[in-house]
Amino acid sequence: MRHQVSGKRLGRSTGHRRALRRNLISDLFRYERIRTTKAKAASVRGASEKLITMAKHADEDDQVHARRMAAKRLRDPELVMKLFDDIAPRYIERPGGYTRILKLGPRKGDGAEMVLLELVEE
Repeated sequence: MRHQVSGKRLGRSTGHRRALRRNLISDLFRYERIRTTKAKAASVRGASEKLITMAKHADEDDQVHARRMAAKRLRDPELVMKLFDDIAPRYIERPGGYTRILKLGPRKGDGAEMVLLELVEE
């Protein structure tokens, strides 16, 4: 039994799961809207919101550190620039809740619940 074990395994090995989450977060920041399953969206939502909060609260003193921490997660310099220059400034006044999950219904092939994970627009 998995009592008090945090996180969902998503039926994947550790490396595959990390790569999946990294790719989903990168795609969310790149396209600002992704279509995925409910379980994958729920597992990615918290990490993406933490990255936005980190970028939002980075002031002049720790800007370099925050960018390096984001680059460690995203592994794409263009996405780090977009996160700090375009995405985070949108949410300066917002205290949280930067993403939204909209239900789309079941997938035709296997019936998995599909959702739209998107960044909230002001």
